[in-house]
Order: sequence, then C-alpha cells, then structure tokens
Amino acid sequence: MHPVIEKTFGGLSKPYYFRHFAFGLIFVAFFIFMSLRSPNGIPLNGAILFALNAFLYPYSRFVYESVVGFFVGNNVFVLPAVMLLFAKLMTMLLCFMFAIFIAPVGLAYLYYHHTKQAKQG
Repeated sequence: MHPVIEKTFGGLSKPYYFRHFAFGLIFVAFFIFMSLRSPNGIPLNGAILFALNAFLYPYSRFVYESVVGFFVGNNVFVLPAVMLLFAKLMTMLLCFMFAIFIAPVGLAYLYYHHTKQAKQG
C-alpha cells in the first residue's frame, strides 16, 4: 500500500473505523429508504454523495471526538438519557452530512501524526 494512503486512510484502528462505518451505513440506509418513498427517488449524484460520506464518516467523527475531547477533557456531564441520545444522534447526523468537508482535516492530522511517529520510531 502507498505510504500516504497507509498513513491517512489506514490511520484509524480497524474496530474504530468499522464501528463508525456501520453507523454511516445506517444513515445511508435510512436516506435510501426515505428516497424510495419519494416519487422522484434518489438522484445519482445524491447516491454518490451518500456513499462517499459513509466512507468518510469515521474520519469526520474522529475530528469531532478529538475536538470535543480537547475542550471537555476528562469531565463527566450528567444529563437525562433522552437529551444525551438526541444530542448524540444530532452530532452523528451532522458529522455524516458534512463528512466530505470535515474528514480532510482528520486525514491531514492522521498523516501528520503517523509521519511524526515514523520519524521518531
């Protein structure tokens, strides 16, 4: 595998990537289900965007979790479960919808991080 691809797209652990990829596929399945109910269906460019967002969603989520982890740190917030689940669903949806814009930040960071590690090790 090419070093750039290995350092970027291979930068997340396999369990982390596949867990979030599965969540991305759930969003794709939901959008396809909703579009089948529509008289016009789903346009080809929409299907391509959904597939691309599903592929990039784990990297988008990585950026989100890194930023939140930086600001929140090790603090624990106690919230009602319904509110927490709603907030989680909304952040997942936003990370999915904007994955094509957010994921490049995560990919660039992963490349930088793994390049730095290779020089040190």
